[in-house]
Amino acid sequence: MAVQQQDGYDAVVVGGGAAGLSGAIALARSRRRVLVVDAGSPRNAPAAGVHNLIGREGTSPLALLEQGRADLVAYGGEVRRGRAVGARRTDDGFAVDLEDGSVVRGRRLLVTTGLEDELPDVPGVAERWGHQVLHCPFCHGWEVRDQRIGVLATGAMATHQAVLFSRLSDRVVLLAHDVPPPASDLPRLAAAGVAVVTGRVTALEGEPDRLAGVRLEDGTLLPLDAVVVAPRMVARSAVLDALGLEPVPHPTGTGQHYPADPTGRTGVAGVFLAGNVADLTAQVGTSAAAGTTAGAMVHAELIEEELAALLPAPVDQPVA
Repeated sequence: MAVQQQDGYDAVVVGGGAAGLSGAIALARSRRRVLVVDAGSPRNAPAAGVHNLIGREGTSPLALLEQGRADLVAYGGEVRRGRAVGARRTDDGFAVDLEDGSVVRGRRLLVTTGLEDELPDVPGVAERWGHQVLHCPFCHGWEVRDQRIGVLATGAMATHQAVLFSRLSDRVVLLAHDVPPPASDLPRLAAAGVAVVTGRVTALEGEPDRLAGVRLEDGTLLPLDAVVVAPRMVARSAVLDALGLEPVPHPTGTGQHYPADPTGRTGVAGVFLAGNVADLTAQVGTSAAAGTTAGAMVHAELIEEELAALLPAPVDQPVA
């Protein structure tokens, strides 16, 4: 069967979250022909609401993206549901291969495919992710204020998380689990009013919409209302891998990301990044801002390319 092709986009944006839609809107408002390819699986879909986003506090993540798509289309942008599985450079830009066998082409690429959260392998964690199982005090802390909160120690971030959540509740405990806190952390935890509970956590128990607590390996059920974890955050992109970019460890030690400069430019000319694919710790507002910046830089780069094609070639001056 012949491969279907769609040509003529100034930019193809791979990923339709806050970063991708913001970048695409910046391009569309500059009268660029832009396509967003969206797999339809936003990282924050399990969350009840978006926070720390002025004017949109508490908005459903899916509702926010729906409005973003409508905003883009109103400016002439296009959205296509699909998953990008590869990309390659062409004479005039890039060709992006989609899972359904079709190909879309753009003069520039903006990749905003986000990241994957690798959760601790404890029964009950994945099912409650984004509800009773949380990770960020700024994203979810207010919603569990004054509740019984357990911080599951799975890495070096546990003490940091426990101290931050201690500002929101005086009933925070650190669950030592597989990674007991080092002795040097104990004074800080004590000063913050955080008790350390020893013993491995074997499961989270309770109803689907209400956590009863965590079961310890000695059989004890420790009553809790919320559990905080530190997932390993990993950015993966078949598009970037195909173009020769590779993920590297993030400076925070929390996972892997693809490096880009503050404007979103990568080491591959014409390829830009924004959002969690480049910044693992970016919230929705941060991702949206990065997308807008990258979209503006893509437009500026295209302008210079177009002007160069219109201007006469420089004439070498004779040597005196």
